[in-house]
Amino acid sequence: MKYFSLFKLFIVSCFMMNSIKAQNPNQLTVFHAGSLTVPFEKIIQGFKKENPGVEVLKEIAGSRECARKISELKKPCDVFASADYLIIDQLLIPEFADWNLKFASNEMAIVYTDKSRRSKEINGKNWFSILMDKNIVIGRADPNSDPCGYRAILTMKLSEIFYNEKGLTEKLLSKDNEYIRPKEVDLLALLETGELDYIFLYRSVAEQHGLKFLILPDEVNLKKAELENYYNKVSVELNGKRPGERISQYGSSMVYGVTIPKNSPNPLLAKKFVHYLMSEEKGLRVMREMGQPTVVPSFCDNYVKLPDDLKIYSLKK
Repeated sequence: MKYFSLFKLFIVSCFMMNSIKAQNPNQLTVFHAGSLTVPFEKIIQGFKKENPGVEVLKEIAGSRECARKISELKKPCDVFASADYLIIDQLLIPEFADWNLKFASNEMAIVYTDKSRRSKEINGKNWFSILMDKNIVIGRADPNSDPCGYRAILTMKLSEIFYNEKGLTEKLLSKDNEYIRPKEVDLLALLETGELDYIFLYRSVAEQHGLKFLILPDEVNLKKAELENYYNKVSVELNGKRPGERISQYGSSMVYGVTIPKNSPNPLLAKKFVHYLMSEEKGLRVMREMGQPTVVPSFCDNYVKLPDDLKIYSLKK
């Protein structure tokens, strides 16, 4: 009986210690997209310097995978930064988050190195022919895990229209499916070692890693908000919130979003981080330096749900 009581006390103590750790007011858990790895490393360093004693725990994954960690696995998260703001709207609001702030943009590119076969001849007119070459190996991200994955498919479909190349999407999607990875940055090592010749990737990531890239036309690269209606002509089917559910992801200009999930263990510290991220001279300056134009302030569909002190970063519709 004595040993049972000691064991019970040990279990209770462990639970209390874990509970205290989970509620540590100086610990911040940030989930973010793989394409934000380089800028967020610098942003987090700046935030920690400004807030001595703060510990930041990062989980880096495809944005859809990050959202499912919050909604399905119920993993505690203080800040979630998504490569596509629509993921927050589609998978988290209203059950798991109340609002969504847009903060940066990007564009799709064809990325390669000097080792890539036919790299000396690739250009804006022949890139899709080169990628369809049976001797060329291409890679892309998983569309159900990562926005870069479904944006790659949307880029293919827009290219089919823009270049008037019937069947282009089907031909590209049928190639090299063994090189589909959970997030776009997982492809970088394969590209740099020469296992892959070309990958569909964000321009900012290519610039951050010193890689060569082919700039695509605005009608294809998902960059321009002014071309929203044009991008909307194409779509891709993705997994929805519930098992077996499918949703249509339509083409749209690239916009990153950030939110504080409802299960945030430290919402006050989380809000402090969002302020740092959205500051012109702090987080947004880093984003621009890393090749990602900023879009603050932008219209917010959940404006009424925004905390009052965060409304300065948004426009009311």
